[in-house]
Amino acid sequence: MRLDRFEATLEYAKELDKEDSLTCFRDEFYLKPGIIYLDGNSLGLLSKRAERTLLESLADWREHGIDGWTRGNHPWFFMAEELGKKLAPLVGGSAEEVIVTGSTTVNLHQLVSTFYKPEGIRTKILADELTFPSDIYALQSQLTIHGYDPDTHLIRVKSRDGRYLDEEDIIEAMDETVALIVLPTVLYRSGQILDMKRLTDEAHRRGILIGFDACHSAGSIPHFFSEWGVDFAFWCNYKHLNGGPGGVGGLFVNRKHFGRMPGLAGWFSSAKEKQFDMEHTLTPAYSAGAFQIGTPHVLSVAPLIGSLEIFEEAGIENIRQKSLKINQYLMDLIDHELADMGFFIGTPKEDERRGGHVSLEHIEAARICKSLKEYGVIPDFRAPNIIRLAPVALYSSYQEVWEAVQILKKIMTEKQYEKFENEREVVA
Repeated sequence: MRLDRFEATLEYAKELDKEDSLTCFRDEFYLKPGIIYLDGNSLGLLSKRAERTLLESLADWREHGIDGWTRGNHPWFFMAEELGKKLAPLVGGSAEEVIVTGSTTVNLHQLVSTFYKPEGIRTKILADELTFPSDIYALQSQLTIHGYDPDTHLIRVKSRDGRYLDEEDIIEAMDETVALIVLPTVLYRSGQILDMKRLTDEAHRRGILIGFDACHSAGSIPHFFSEWGVDFAFWCNYKHLNGGPGGVGGLFVNRKHFGRMPGLAGWFSSAKEKQFDMEHTLTPAYSAGAFQIGTPHVLSVAPLIGSLEIFEEAGIENIRQKSLKINQYLMDLIDHELADMGFFIGTPKEDERRGGHVSLEHIEAARICKSLKEYGVIPDFRAPNIIRLAPVALYSSYQEVWEAVQILKKIMTEKQYEKFENEREVVA
């Protein structure tokens, strides 16, 4: 999104804030004075509503005990389904196709165990070399369980430049040996958005099922999983969706797969009306609820109730437009203020190819991140040389972005980063 005009002044940043229709939501979040938080793509900040709904769920436990399953502010028995309804518009699914459950990797294991059905020469899983490591670990594990060697049966599409993936290369790898495809919606380093519709169409044209890891896009960009015909998707709710550290994840299963027995069946896979019949034969829910395994982690789910209220009011399209605009402003400032300082913007410039963060590359990235934190700017380091900066539409201001870039300019001009070692902390 090209700005109507660009000025590298504080006054212009304040002008953009005055025009921002989402600025009212800043008051919903706990923002610390003197801190510029640009790490919402890794862990979103706590909102006052998320705190409220967590406390309400604690009160339900206190007041109702076991009856909290069906009584109170947020009854537990249908909590995952109710939140699925609220999440559905954000991922482009129907209420029945979305459920809040598990964690990113647990949900990936569930979905692969359900949809990976090797047969004949179709025995391989297609992924990519730039995806988040935990997805690779899970896919390797699933292949091993099925008796296949991950070195030969996990295809990882190569990147031409180490930053981006070319859809043509992915499509070319969709041959007759591939049984399942698992790809990211947004690459966690560069922020590139993959063309999910095109990839889904091409996979189905070849008789291959396809799913997406939406961890770095859920709550940041609109999706149309159902319309696109995506078979399944999974994501965490603690990044852009502000559901809290270690919060329960979510998954989407296209309704065309309803009635399929889950690969990892459990207590909460059951149809609700049958669950307490206590039979030893599972009757799976005819919805995404079938792909739950165990009891919902109520106190980890509860903050998401309040968080999703905010998303419903703000609207994902409005969030996307603000995200595009504020990230474009950040990139324009970087180009203007940090020229000839060794930085490279590794995020695609085109709106349709850019997710919710800016990937800033520099050979001294780890040291620079430490110096930024010393000044109260919270970035995110990714090895070997990436500073991820994520102004979040709901709580970041244009003035904060301007101030962060001025701080970065000072750090570089005065070489203040040199007092730190150029290696990551235990948690990057």
